[in-house]
Amino acid sequence: MARDGDQAPITFTLDPKSGVPYYKQIILQVEMAIADGRLGKGAQLPTVRSLAVELSINPNTVARAYSEMEIRQIVVTQQGSGTFISDKHITIDAIERERVLSEITRSYISKATSYGFTLDELIGHIKELGSEPSMKGDRP
Repeated sequence: MARDGDQAPITFTLDPKSGVPYYKQIILQVEMAIADGRLGKGAQLPTVRSLAVELSINPNTVARAYSEMEIRQIVVTQQGSGTFISDKHITIDAIERERVLSEITRSYISKATSYGFTLDELIGHIKELGSEPSMKGDRP
């Protein structure tokens, strides 16, 4: 389990086909990372500019996500220092986690099958990737 303030940064990704606004996708990813222990109190989020560049989106979109999280007391922004995870406890219930996973999986399977991959090929590849050291984390 990660300790306060020393987590590795999370990797943000956006799904343009999901219909969910990018700023809401960023918020959900932060909330899930807090809920499952990948981000803890004091962990620093990327700067607005660096995350916008990384995701190839408008900085105002990232700023909106950060602003909303600050209003909801998920993060604290310290001028000149950055944006940090607050001590607010966040939980994501099993139903919500399942919904997010189903959404991601459905999209992945749909795209892969459109290229002619079978479900067995996908499962085999996921198992291979899951056994790579870089894909293993200290998650529960």
